[in-house]
Amino acid sequence: MSTPRPSSGAERADGASVPIGVLVPLSRPGWVEAGRHLLAGLETAVRDVNAAGGIAGRPLELLVRDTAADPKRAAAAVDELAGLGVVALAGEYHSVVARAVAARADALGLPYLCSSAVLDALTDEPTDRVARLCPAQSHGWRIYADFLLGAGHRRIAVSTQPSVYWAAGARILREHLAPHGGTVVELDTGALSPADLCGELVRHGATALLLLVGTPEPAVPIVRAVRRDQRLTEVLIGAPAGQPEFAEWRALLGDEGAAVPFLRYLPEHLGPEGERVAAALRERLGEAPSFVAFEGHDTVTVLAEVLRSTGPDRDGITAAWPKVTVQGTRGPIHFTRAPGTGVWQWAWPPVQIADRDPAAPDHFRVLHTA
Repeated sequence: MSTPRPSSGAERADGASVPIGVLVPLSRPGWVEAGRHLLAGLETAVRDVNAAGGIAGRPLELLVRDTAADPKRAAAAVDELAGLGVVALAGEYHSVVARAVAARADALGLPYLCSSAVLDALTDEPTDRVARLCPAQSHGWRIYADFLLGAGHRRIAVSTQPSVYWAAGARILREHLAPHGGTVVELDTGALSPADLCGELVRHGATALLLLVGTPEPAVPIVRAVRRDQRLTEVLIGAPAGQPEFAEWRALLGDEGAAVPFLRYLPEHLGPEGERVAAALRERLGEAPSFVAFEGHDTVTVLAEVLRSTGPDRDGITAAWPKVTVQGTRGPIHFTRAPGTGVWQWAWPPVQIADRDPAAPDHFRVLHTA
């Protein structure tokens, strides 16, 4: 069972509040920094909603559970939260965990708004219970593949770890690049040391290496090895999953972590609401908010709008997914049935490719916007 985290109210719904169950990775091996940003966005939005009167005078409260990137732990947390009377579930970053949450929520008749897990097949079968804010992996990664092609890269290497998510990413890249003469070679980080991987890059004549691996291990040692290998000075290092977005990347890699393009789900310029939320998130986090923090804020914004129209009724929330339209931090949000996803999907959030500026690695450059 996941460890409870203090929430904004009592741990059992008593009618005074409207409880939402939240799943986030807050301990290893989960991506803790992403979980912290996601939770900051969720909590900041709850503060905004409650300051504006809540839901028909009742405050929203979050019952937060740490998934630690463990699907079984997450599924058990869903059972617990359902018993506590939550009206809906929200959150999660890791795709394999979000799949477990979606399956269990669907089985229990509990609506789930997924904040930040991109795997296309979030559920095995189509369901009306689940909606998602972040884009499907195939949408974002095809944009990334087009960016590589536009930069002249046709011989791509990917460093990989065993994972449904990483395997899906490699397949998307291969299928999208092949018609344009691009090739993808997979390098297994379980079998190759960072030094051996460098040798394979030379042998295959790769002009780009994509990090389809976790961080800090093994991503950070791989970046260091490639950056320091004189044979590979012209090789682009890329990270479509977004590892360089977070401060830990800069802290561990310094200047070597710059110029690593990654996907982020932000517009090139935030509007007034986005700027207001960005300032609040920066104050809460003590650092620049990532796109994941904005996803968290938009999650609660959507749920609050749905709850205002339906009340705290699980079936009513499910029926409202295709009807809701709300202004989020990154643009107007509404849900459709995107092919291949099986859930209600915001199609699509803004997508950009950015990197850390080599001249000022604490700042980001937007390289491409779609």
